[in-house]
Amino acid sequence: MKKFVTWMALSLMAVFMLAACGKDDEAASAPDGKEKMKVITSFTIIADMARQIGGDYIEVHNLVPSGTDPHEYEPLPKDIKAATDADVLFFNGLNLEGGDKGWFKKMTDSVHQKDENIFNLTEKVTPQYLTDEDGREEEINPHAFIDPGVGVQMAEKITEVLIDKHPTDSEKIQERGEEYIARLKEIDKDYEERINDIPEENRTLVTSERAFQYMASHYGLKEAFIWEIDTEENGSPKQIKDLVHFIQEHKVPVLFVESNVDTRPMETVSKETGVPIAEKFIYSDEIGDPGEEIDTYVKYLNYNIDLIHDELSKKQ
Repeated sequence: MKKFVTWMALSLMAVFMLAACGKDDEAASAPDGKEKMKVITSFTIIADMARQIGGDYIEVHNLVPSGTDPHEYEPLPKDIKAATDADVLFFNGLNLEGGDKGWFKKMTDSVHQKDENIFNLTEKVTPQYLTDEDGREEEINPHAFIDPGVGVQMAEKITEVLIDKHPTDSEKIQERGEEYIARLKEIDKDYEERINDIPEENRTLVTSERAFQYMASHYGLKEAFIWEIDTEENGSPKQIKDLVHFIQEHKVPVLFVESNVDTRPMETVSKETGVPIAEKFIYSDEIGDPGEEIDTYVKYLNYNIDLIHDELSKKQ
């Protein structure tokens, strides 16, 4: 009941804000003088991809900011207003935004957005599943975007949609999209080559959360982790005990900690196994704000493969 009241209040607030803004909130013009297309993105990586492809021909409003859990976000009044006005809305899918009953779906329903304006960027990706304590597949892992091969598919979909929805600038957007997709394909090839360069006995990626499942599966890395997903209990004694046993059995050379998680559980694992933690964080759910070291998806992918290759290739 509380959530229903919250959504009703946000919807009413959006109506009042729309009435108050009027012509003062008109979209800025594109380079050719035409009005920019208004694009909503569900989290930072999609926002960057859309900006790279759409350039100055689109205006992006991102919903989930850096440092915020994308699984259980609560849209702000400004998000509700932007979603009401949007020409296009991009979301990750694969349950990142909570699926058919999640916050993104509730938001788009509350502002009566049309289905033809809303696009799932991973609809062609084969889901991989998280498992429960008994090893049963229970929930879709939403982190497919960590795999640059999936990133190619997402960029292709964004390009296709922006061309279709913005025909007056379609040639320029297509050119930008093709250049961006080509960069991601080069990174995909680089991942394959550099992971194959790691000694086979070292090809095990140990992280706090099971976020790297798609990437590990694609490029032939074994994976291990403390917990399945951030919304669950993180770093329980059983989870730590299980990972310590795995590390000892498989002679794992190094451990990785994500930029957005509590470091203490992995520090406990390191202390109990004697295996060091990589000197730098690895990135999973997000990129940084503009101006930070990892503020684009391309930088994110390149940084991660540099870190993985360098750490797992070290002589022990």
